[in-house]
Amino acid sequence: MRTFIRYFKSILFLYTLCVSFIYAISLEDKYPSYTYVFNEFDVDESYLYDEEFISFVSKYEKNLKSFYKRSLRRGKEILPTMQGLLVDDGVSDLFIYLSMVESGFSTDAVSPKKAVGLWQFMPATAKHYNLTVCNSYDERCDTVSATSAAINYLNKLHKQFGKWYLAAMAYNCGEGCVSRAINRARTDELSVLTDERSKYLPHETRQYIKKLLLLAMIGENLTLGFSNDKSDNLENPLIEVDVLAGTLLKEIAALLKMEEEKLLNLNRSVKNGVVPHDKPMYKITIPIEKMYAFYLRYEQPVPQKHYKSHMVSHNVSLGETLESIAKQYEADTEEIKISNHLADEFLTVDDMLVIPVKQTIFEKVAK
Repeated sequence: MRTFIRYFKSILFLYTLCVSFIYAISLEDKYPSYTYVFNEFDVDESYLYDEEFISFVSKYEKNLKSFYKRSLRRGKEILPTMQGLLVDDGVSDLFIYLSMVESGFSTDAVSPKKAVGLWQFMPATAKHYNLTVCNSYDERCDTVSATSAAINYLNKLHKQFGKWYLAAMAYNCGEGCVSRAINRARTDELSVLTDERSKYLPHETRQYIKKLLLLAMIGENLTLGFSNDKSDNLENPLIEVDVLAGTLLKEIAALLKMEEEKLLNLNRSVKNGVVPHDKPMYKITIPIEKMYAFYLRYEQPVPQKHYKSHMVSHNVSLGETLESIAKQYEADTEEIKISNHLADEFLTVDDMLVIPVKQTIFEKVAK
């Protein structure tokens, strides 16, 4: 009886192996883009034959194709901007699929853990990468700011781990989690780290990297012309323009003759449709075809400069710059240049400058 059981298990194992091999062959035919995708993520091509990856594709392929199409329709206007930023900063534009996995290209997506935006930044990580998060403005919802922060984070992770698929997994579960997994597995091989029996990584992360690779294969099949599905393409690129603090987006929408709701959707980082007052100018996103209408119809008032009436003298020392002198006296570099008829910011040692200052600084120097 035991002999029969062992024989049956052997037959079952061989059958499973053959089915897996045949399905992997069909994956090659179905997704010719896999060689490009795997290369961009530093994944060995043999991973296409990984039994657990094959099982994942078989189980989730249909749902992820639907998810891909929904995400693409939601994000098609911002994708060219995101892809351009990725390529400019040395990250493969296939990391666009990481944002798809994270948020489905919803600029104001919020996770149960309170991560927000296209790239799902937690508040602490957002702050670390200089993203403003406050009641009136959340840069995690801004396409350019959030994508730039994600690029910096991904480059940092790649520098730490040396392979892009490891950077992607660390983006999901954290650097410490991936480091511990590699130490326990004694390898950074993807098929070992994602093994469902050993569980070196959390289940969510094991699924995450498979989902990322499959979505990239689905998407790149279309992009590289391997698929006849032309249901979606990337159109209507966007551009950023400067507006004054306090500007109402509904007024900009009226100037551009576009729907207010569409402009609000492109600028989810601007709360309540009102540009914040924290800085003199802010950038907002508009469709590129509206660019000429914007510059023709939107007038930016020239802010009035209030020059200071008090002056102090200063002799330039070795190593000083216009900026350092301005900082010393809480002054403005442009006002110093105008007051001293300077054509540029070059200074000569022992030159005497007059510095326009506030009354409090004047009184402090006079003492």
